Amino acid sequence: MSIEISLSDSPEMDEVLELYRGNNWSAADKPEKLMAALKASHSLVTARDSGKLVGLGNAISDGHLVVYYPHLLVLPEYQGQGVGKELMLVMQQCYQGFHQQMLTADGDAVGFYKALGFTRAGKTEPMWVYAGNDH
Repeated sequence: MSIEISLSDSPEMDEVLELYRGNNWSAADKPEKLMAALKASHSLVTARDSGKLVGLGNAISDGHLVVYYPHLLVLPEYQGQGVGKELMLVMQQCYQGFHQQMLTADGDAVGFYKALGFTRAGKTEPMWVYAGNDH
């Protein structure tokens, strides 16, 4: 397996939808909005195996102090092989030295992000207004 990580890739809608559907993410049900959101990200990192999109992550940021990582997805057959870790390490390098690097994690993802140095944010409570139904 030879995974290529890129910060300059422009994935096509069909391959993005395959990735999101493969992970049962409800954003796949809004393809135009999903693609617009990814294109509007402060940064987008992709992982490809022989040209096939196998993972991606994005960041929303003010460019100076705060970055939020809303999406990190890896095709199920590539999970557990270090692809997600590589994607996050590239993004964390981009935002090294920022005052806050934030994300929301649940389920099995909590341990993954803890291994990358993320911790619970003090005594905060996760809160949202969410239009999905997959949590």
